[in-house]
Amino acid sequence: MADIIRIEHIARYDGQPVTLQGWLQLKTGKGKLQFLRVRDGTGVIQAVIFQGSVTPELLEAAKRLPLESSLVVTGVVKADPRAPGIPGGYELGVTDLQVVQESAEYPIGPKEHGVEFLMDNRHLWLRSNRQWAILRVRATIIKAMRDWLDDNGFILVDTPILTPSAAEGTTTLFQTDFHGEPAFLAQTGQLYNEANIFAVGKTYCFGPTFRAEKSKTRRHLQEFWMVEPEIAFCKLEDLLEIEEQYVSYIVQITLAERANELKLLERDTTALAKVIAPFPRISYDDAVAMINAAAARGVTVPPNDEPLPAIAWGDDFGAPAETFVASQFDRPVFVHHYPSAIKAFYMEPEPGRAEVCRSADLLAPEGYGEIIGGSERMSDPDVLLAAIDRHGLPRQAYAWYIDLRRYGSAPHSGFGLGVERTVAWICGLDHIRETIAFPRMLNRLNP
Repeated sequence: MADIIRIEHIARYDGQPVTLQGWLQLKTGKGKLQFLRVRDGTGVIQAVIFQGSVTPELLEAAKRLPLESSLVVTGVVKADPRAPGIPGGYELGVTDLQVVQESAEYPIGPKEHGVEFLMDNRHLWLRSNRQWAILRVRATIIKAMRDWLDDNGFILVDTPILTPSAAEGTTTLFQTDFHGEPAFLAQTGQLYNEANIFAVGKTYCFGPTFRAEKSKTRRHLQEFWMVEPEIAFCKLEDLLEIEEQYVSYIVQITLAERANELKLLERDTTALAKVIAPFPRISYDDAVAMINAAAARGVTVPPNDEPLPAIAWGDDFGAPAETFVASQFDRPVFVHHYPSAIKAFYMEPEPGRAEVCRSADLLAPEGYGEIIGGSERMSDPDVLLAAIDRHGLPRQAYAWYIDLRRYGSAPHSGFGLGVERTVAWICGLDHIRETIAFPRMLNRLNP
């Protein structure tokens, strides 16, 4: 009786009979010899059927088998450095094959397909090697995110998805009905995290967030996932050290554990290998000067080699500015002390310079832009009240949030890291739509 195994463990069974349960990904060969590319979710292996090793009926059944049919295949594992697969170097000499279900004609073939066709068939496109690899890299990134926090004293506390008001004072919210009262899909769990730190000291939430802005860029989704740590008794300087240690860990763990998948994605990992703390830091003021000097020289930026536009002090950075600034360094770079007017209302102003706040964005290299936004939070209730009024926000909606500054306030800081942007960067993807199994974009709600 052959053991039922997963393809990822195939190297342990060299020379032994095994059984695999999976799907027919590709079929080649003719006559007395058939090559079946079989995948099982953990990898892909070539299963070889020789006329002399199986019954004539089995050989004929294999010849007729449509792609994506579900199978149970038994055979002997054979080491062969030339054998294709993930992991490679092994093939299966088939002795028996059972068809669980003969597939209907599969719409996605080896030929080229347009993006819209593939997105319409996202539920099937996920089975391709490329999408399989991205999903596995994503899973490792998420595990690394949680492992580091769990191992460094952070407590997971779940925060609401339905909220009564905007967390950051924006109008780009999805509204729903909560038993006759308006409610909104959460943009962040941060404000609730600020309550949680007064119970547990260091916390994080991890979950979906929703943004309703009508953006069509390659960096934006309507629904995405964020991990949001928050730390009591933490200044901005302390926060940046935490962030760089965190991102370094995530990248290095992924490089170590998903080398096969990154290779399949043809990801050049040279730049990723340099993602080791500490990261460079540059002020917003200096970044603006750098951008404008380059714009005056006529510098262009990828991906379309368009001229870098100059910006005025007080403007937020667009994708070209972020790409250019990040390109000046060999690892992620912090841009800190942004103008208060372009950041959220709760960010602590810099003492003696109220027009800027104690904030920092972490820009990924290679044109992937902001992956972390963080700041020191306001800890004085009067300063927070003034900010709420200045932004025209209703005091009553934030009464509980103001309370946090009245009962044992302390300096505290936190950040949000976008999972999909991090996956796009580490995998080297051109568009964020491939970073999540079923992306929700401005023009796409299905499948």
